[in-house]
Amino acid sequence: MRAAYTRGLPGLLVALILAALALVSLPAPRAHAATDVSTVAAALRKGPVYVDPAASGQLSAAEADALAAKIEKADKPLFVAVLPADFPTENLFRNLRTDTGVTGLYAIRLGDRFDARADSAVMSRSAVQNLVTSVQGVSDASTQLNRFTDNALAGLRGSAPASWGGGTNDGGVSTGALIAVGAVAVVGGAGAYTVVRRNRRRKEEEQRAALDRLRVVVDEDITAFGEELDRLDFHPAEAGADDVMRADYERGLDAYEQAKSFMAGARRPEDVRAVTQSLEEGRFSLAVLAARREGRPVPERRAPCFFDPRHGPSVADAAWTPDGGAPREVPVCKADWMRLTGGEQPAVREVETKYGRRPYWDAGPAYGPWAGGYFGGGLLPGLLVGTVLGSMMASPGYGAAYGTGYGDFGGGYDGGDVSGADFDPGDFGGGFGDGGGGDFGGGGGDFGGGF
Repeated sequence: MRAAYTRGLPGLLVALILAALALVSLPAPRAHAATDVSTVAAALRKGPVYVDPAASGQLSAAEADALAAKIEKADKPLFVAVLPADFPTENLFRNLRTDTGVTGLYAIRLGDRFDARADSAVMSRSAVQNLVTSVQGVSDASTQLNRFTDNALAGLRGSAPASWGGGTNDGGVSTGALIAVGAVAVVGGAGAYTVVRRNRRRKEEEQRAALDRLRVVVDEDITAFGEELDRLDFHPAEAGADDVMRADYERGLDAYEQAKSFMAGARRPEDVRAVTQSLEEGRFSLAVLAARREGRPVPERRAPCFFDPRHGPSVADAAWTPDGGAPREVPVCKADWMRLTGGEQPAVREVETKYGRRPYWDAGPAYGPWAGGYFGGGLLPGLLVGTVLGSMMASPGYGAAYGTGYGDFGGGYDGGDVSGADFDPGDFGGGFGDGGGGDFGGGGGDFGGGF
């Protein structure tokens, strides 16, 4: 489907066919000027580009169609709206995302201003901010939107929504043409629906298989943490115990129970992030409790040992070079730090693969959420650069398959999926001076500013 400009055919295919059978000819309905967000959202559900009639001087029909064709060819969930400067701005991004109901990247040209927001499942906030900043100040709408689109498509995760398709026409449409188009659309739509269902089913099967592999590793982690609790042998009523120590111990117990509960409810690989995040928090609580009992200073909060998070919180950063990779600093526990400084190999966490036991960073994409819960999105990219897992996570296909990437190790809907109002409002807050995003010229907001 090309850009929704100032015209369009009726939305329901059945109604179109019935009308075609009843009439000798059907003149193309003329669109009215958009007066609210719902009109824009309805158009974006049908195609990637919408130009408000009052803003048609900014982007011609041909330019809009070319931009839409580019996005459709890339098969990415990018939505572009060109609106007049006086279009209502309060909660514009959030309301547009809610009404459209599709996970993706939303870009708006408002008069001569421009900004964008995205679901974190398809693009991180910092990436959106950088893209917006790169085109700020470009006065020509076509140049600005094409430059933004070219840059965005290179890093956007997910696929275009299934609702895009069809086309628009300027003049009258004959009955025969409508019948032919309708029949083809029915057959083609059924075929497309079958393909979509088959692809979704295959993806679900792949995710279940990945989760089954992860379950073995995560169960080992949970068991190891339970053994740590037993070895600690702390009793809340023991001599010397105080309320602070008891609170540390309670947090450790809570983390243990949460990890078991999260794993029991896991349905996709990305659900594992909450499990390992709980275990990381629990291990730090136990490390703090141990220091208090022994009269040592409370340790600083550090990432767990990179080589095996079961080793507990790291105590230092050490130089390490993966096979065929570049050297980097990784957080290590005391035992692995001593091994490395002594010229020995660290105690690496290995997992089963079809090629035998391998370090987790060489075991496959499903371990991204597992590692993300331990190390977080900000630290992990630098640790994994040059490894098999790092290379997989850097690809758009990884985000589409596992609903996650470097910037966001959470779950959620993939790009192009229909989520309705089920999305993080923080991703779309602010915009156009409504008090949520600061000054428009900031670009991308916090998205760091925004409209």
